[in-house]
This record gives sequence, C-alpha cells and structure tokens, in this order.
Amino acid sequence: MKALRTTSCLCVCILAAAGAALRASASEPAGADKANRLVIHADRGRDTINRNIYGHFAEHLGRCIYEGFWVGEDSNIPNVRGIRKDVVEALRGIAIPVLRWPGGCFADEYHWMDGIGPRSARIPIVNTHWGMVTETNHFGTHEFLDLCEQLGCEPYICGNVGSGTVQEMQQWVEYITNDGQSPMTALRRQNGREKPWRVRYWGVGNENWGCGGNMRPEYYADQYRRYATYLRNFSGNRLFKIACGANGFDFRWTDVLMREAARLMDGLSLHYYCGSGRRSRSATKFGEEDWFAQLQRALRIDELVTSHCRIMDRYDPKKRIALIVDEWGAWHAVEPDTNPGFLYQQNSLRDALVAGLTLNIFNNHCDRVRMANIAQTVNVLQAMILTDKEKMILTPTYHVFEMYKVHHDAMLLPTELACADYAFGRDRIPSLNVSASRDKAGRIHLSLCNLDPNRPQTVACELRGDKASKVSGRVLTHEAMTAHNTFENPQVVKPAAFDGAKIAENGLTVDVPAKSVVVLTIE
Repeated sequence: MKALRTTSCLCVCILAAAGAALRASASEPAGADKANRLVIHADRGRDTINRNIYGHFAEHLGRCIYEGFWVGEDSNIPNVRGIRKDVVEALRGIAIPVLRWPGGCFADEYHWMDGIGPRSARIPIVNTHWGMVTETNHFGTHEFLDLCEQLGCEPYICGNVGSGTVQEMQQWVEYITNDGQSPMTALRRQNGREKPWRVRYWGVGNENWGCGGNMRPEYYADQYRRYATYLRNFSGNRLFKIACGANGFDFRWTDVLMREAARLMDGLSLHYYCGSGRRSRSATKFGEEDWFAQLQRALRIDELVTSHCRIMDRYDPKKRIALIVDEWGAWHAVEPDTNPGFLYQQNSLRDALVAGLTLNIFNNHCDRVRMANIAQTVNVLQAMILTDKEKMILTPTYHVFEMYKVHHDAMLLPTELACADYAFGRDRIPSLNVSASRDKAGRIHLSLCNLDPNRPQTVACELRGDKASKVSGRVLTHEAMTAHNTFENPQVVKPAAFDGAKIAENGLTVDVPAKSVVVLTIE
C-alpha cells in the first residue's frame, strides 16, 4: 500500500489510504509514476526556516578542537591567531550560522577561568570523558569567540551545572558581555579584550539526566530556575536561555521542565543519535541491512520532534519557547586503530542521506524547531570536515549542508507527499523525503531525498499557487552506497549538476536517482 504523507511546519501526518487528500488531476505531468505525487503549496507559506537549524557543535573531544580548529600560532599549517584557515574557509562555504561549545559532557566539567589569560600560564586538566587525555586549555573563551568572529557565526555557550556553581556561570556571562566597570570586565580587559562580545545563546548545563549530574527532572528544573535567575543581561546583550532537555524519547522530562520552568526559558534542548553507540557497525563497511536500519532510525526524529512539540504546546500554545535539537546525527564505530574515546569516524553517502532527511524534518517543524546542532563539526562523529595534519577533506554530509543553504531564513512551503515505500524484509519506510521553501527573491527550493538504494523514483510535483518557468538543480549520489571521501581520493562524493527535472503543465516531473539527495531551484 502506498502511504500519503503530509508535511507542514505545523504537523507531519501519515494517512493510510493513498490519494485520500491528493486530488487526481487531468493535467498531471505526463510520464510520472502515479505512486509518487507531491503538492507544494506555494501560496500557503507562513513560517520562516531559522538559519540556526543548520548549526553545528564542537566539543573538546578527540581531534575536534585540537588539530581540527586549533593548531596554534606557531604551526606550519596556515592559521589566523592559531585557528586553521582552511577549516574556517570551508565552514564559511556552508554559511555556518551558530556554533555550540565547549560540550557536550565536557561542558559540565569545564571551568572557564582555566581557559583565559596567557596560554603558557593555563593549568592543564584531564579530559575524563573523552580518552583521559590532557586538556591544555589553550583553546578557551577568547579563542572560541575569535573563531566565531572568523566564521561569521553566532556563539552558543553551554555552561557548567554538573560540577560548577551559579556564581561561576554568572561571572562568565559578565566577563563576556558587560561593558561596564566590574572585576570581571577588568579581568577581560587585562586579558586583551576591551569591548565585550555579544553572546545571546546560553545553555544551562548539558545532559543533566546523564553525564551532567544524573539528575531527576524535578531536581534539574529547580536547578535551572536557580541558574536562570542569576544569568543577567548586560550592556544591551539579551540572553536566550536554553534549558537541558530530554534524551530521545524521555517525554516525562519535557513535561516536567515545561511545567516547572517554562516561564524562565527561551529554549528547551533535545538530543537524538540515530546510531547505536560504540558497538555500531563501520561507517563505510556495511550492507543494505545496515543502510535500511540507519535510515529507519534517522526517520524517527520526526516522531520524536512531533511528540515533544505536542507536550510543549500544552504549556506554550503560542510557541514562544524554541525546541533546540543541539545534538543529533549518526554514531558509528570508530575507525580502526584510533582512540575509542575520540569518536573519529568516516562519513559515507549513507550519512548524507541521514543529514538530508533530518534537515527536511527540521524544516517542516520550523514553527517550533529554531536551532539544531549536528555532532560534530570536525573529526568527531558525523563531521563536516576531516583533517590529517595539513590535509583536509570535506565529507558527504558537508555537501548536503552546502546544498541546503538555500533554505536558510526562507519561508517554509507546506507539502503533501504520497510515495512508494522502500521495503527491506518485513519493514518499510517511505522511499522519499522532502521539504520546500521560498527565498526572499521569490525562488522556490525543493530538497528531495530518495532513501531507496536500488530504485530511482519519478515524482509528479504539482505547484499550487504558482507556475514554474525554469528549473535547475544539483544532486549528490554515487553508484556505491558505501562511497566516501578519503585523503587519497577527496572528490569521490560531491554534488553534480542535475537535469532530471522537467517543467509540466501544472508543475514538474522529477526523476530522483536511487540513494540520492537532490535540491531544485524553481523560478
């Protein structure tokens, strides 16, 4: 049976009978597979896709910060004040909007004063969460905010609730954002920064249900209320306070936090990884069984977001509070002969499909989801970039983020999709996944993912409320589902021009290749 799937920024529905809500049209594009029918409601756009949905996460973990971003001012690798030029240039290429730091689990053991002042005088610590290696503290507050300025992105700082104090976090906010006279601003000026930074986004702890203190939701809600009370707005900098949210399907956590602390929060976080931790299989050596299982798990983020949003709606019907999915992505086994605590993994075409479908889902929930941060930016988990000394490569996931730039701050256009299923064994998932938007210049952008690794899909797309006169696009795919980029062969998976979309009387037809991500521009 074919399933009708209706997506909008308000809801995502799956109906049992195909065609129940999609009217058959005599002007349906010729040659289209009647199993795959898409309606784009070009006249019903209302909500904006916040560019911060395309945000990133960088933790003091493995080689993300050191060797990934930071090489030091004396390095032979080209750098600006110790920060790698090639990595910065690559991330500017995807218009990185926001970067979350310093963790992750590391955040709730990080004491920010250890990372300021002359680097030669900073006291090293042991990174107990990630490999028990020495953390030099050479990359601290000034270096991170310098990185964000070089990237042209907003910083998102996660404070220490698990092992820190209210005073410590309050003083961090003051040190960074106050332009007045105080001991903290004097310390900042002593360390070389005269004017304050603008830092809006502050997370009050990380995973406080786990590595951030193993707290009960009632206890954390009280802790959040306490911390939020003392995080002040200084010198015109208005804080956007983000409470630690649930681990995946822990809906009780969301209910308690919204009930007890909603009035003091601007955002509530959510974490979901679609891998199976360190026992998961290789990122590049897998069969169709693994391909299917990974995408099936990735699709559950839709169910997850829908359910958490439903709880938030009960307490916040006007949707003032944002859902911040500040850790998400694939989690595979580490690469052979690497430190298991460093979470260094390769990145294949399968990961590109995970990224594409997840970003489509976030787009379609943009009324509530206003920031997301993929884990992690460089050399860790589902990274954009991998480095090896002076070498750097871009991953398939990077290319999806680059292709999807067109959705940044665009108006979401509701879509209705009826499509064939992709079946493996007794299980089925939709073969297609979509989102659409209209940019400020009036162009419509459609992102399509074909999750089926074996069969192309022809889609009849009806454009309601508009008419297409021109269509162009790009595609990311490869013959092999395990295809990935290496330092020896860095261009194996990269976008190419796409000519599989044709204008029809009431829209267009699109021939979507197997295992591909396609982004179209319709004018």
